[in-house]
Formats: sequence, C-alpha cells, structure tokens
Amino acid sequence: MNDESTSEHLARSGPTSITSRTYERLRHDILAGVLAPGSKLKIEELRRILGTGASPIREALSLLTSDQLVQRIDQRGFRVARVSKTEFEELLRTRAWLEERALRESIARGDTSWEEGIVLAHYHLSRTPRSIDGEPNTDWESCHRAFHRTLIGACDSSILLRFCDQLYDQNVRYRYLAGRSAYPKRDINREHEELMQAVLERNSDLAVQRLLAHYRLTGQFLSKRFGA
Repeated sequence: MNDESTSEHLARSGPTSITSRTYERLRHDILAGVLAPGSKLKIEELRRILGTGASPIREALSLLTSDQLVQRIDQRGFRVARVSKTEFEELLRTRAWLEERALRESIARGDTSWEEGIVLAHYHLSRTPRSIDGEPNTDWESCHRAFHRTLIGACDSSILLRFCDQLYDQNVRYRYLAGRSAYPKRDINREHEELMQAVLERNSDLAVQRLLAHYRLTGQFLSKRFGA
C-alpha cells in the first residue's frame, strides 16, 4: 500500500467495486462489534453472508490485516483481531504521541481554509445527535471522525495521517465493544468546542493539553472495561 489509508485507496479505485464493498462491510462489522474479537473468519461462511465470491473476500481480509483489524492464523485462515486492556493502553499512548505531533504541525502550517474546515466540521458535529432512540448514530461517528481528522489534516505528512486514521478506527472499535455503560456523563460538545478554540487561537500547548485530556478521559473508562 502507498501512503493513503486503505479506505481512501479503495475509494479512488471505484466505489462500486466488489472488493471495496466487501472491505467496507467487514470493516464496519468489526468496528461495531458485530464480528466478535478473536472469531474466525471463514471464507465459505462469509460468502453466504455477503453474497459474493471468495476472491473479493480474501482481498478484503488481506487489506483489513494491513489495518490491524484482522489477523492471519495460518497461511489460509483469518480471525478478527483480539482486544485487551494492555493493547488498548498501548493504543492510547501511541495515538497521543502521534496526534500531538500532527496537531502541532497543523497549527504551524495550517492556512485559512484549514481553519474554515475546522469550524465547518465542528458545526456539523455539534448539531448531530450522538444516539437516536438509544442506538449509536452513524452520522455522529462520521462527523466526529471528520472533526478530529480536520484538526490534524494540515500536518503535511500523509504517512502520519495514515497511522492516525488506523489508530482512530481501532479506538472506535473499543468504544463500541465497551458499550454505553462505559462512559460517565460528559459534556462532549463543550470539550470539542474548547479544543477548537485553542487550535484556532494557534495555542499549540493548550490545544495539545485539551486534545490529550479529551482522549485520556475516555481512555480511563475504556481501560476499566477490558480485562488484562
């Protein structure tokens, strides 16, 4: 793969391709916990569920292996990547390290259009409900991803952004697996707004402080949800 994320690469290849659709379906089901951590991914079973051939499924599973959402268990077998408290804490530390650098670089390099993109992304996020009828709202998840991606999008490193995208996806997976009971009452909108203000003021130290506090507050509760 080049420096693009897998999903961006597939989008450029054509949104209607069988491999692209298969990849997106499997990726969604892994992130949402529909496919349980550690479960075997049998080609024939997936063929019946997805209604597609074996080749697109194998290609999609190979791509998901690159995303670290799927693990090879032998030369021909796959399983959903496992989760653990130890791996989550490592994920959180690594995400904090990388996004701090990406945010500082973006604040140093970002132009007016980058600032406008942040304001617009925050506008959509703040007006999208996190849940509907007690169920997670996929539109909120898309807006949330867009907001955090836009904050670091001016760092001028496609490689760094690719790793940040992968870590974001893995974090989303832990959030879904933890369930709603893992979270205390928080004013998430206020956290996002204060983070945005620090970035727009070009206050790198304060912006990083707020970003990492935002992540670590979630991390404290997620780490308690998973056994070692």
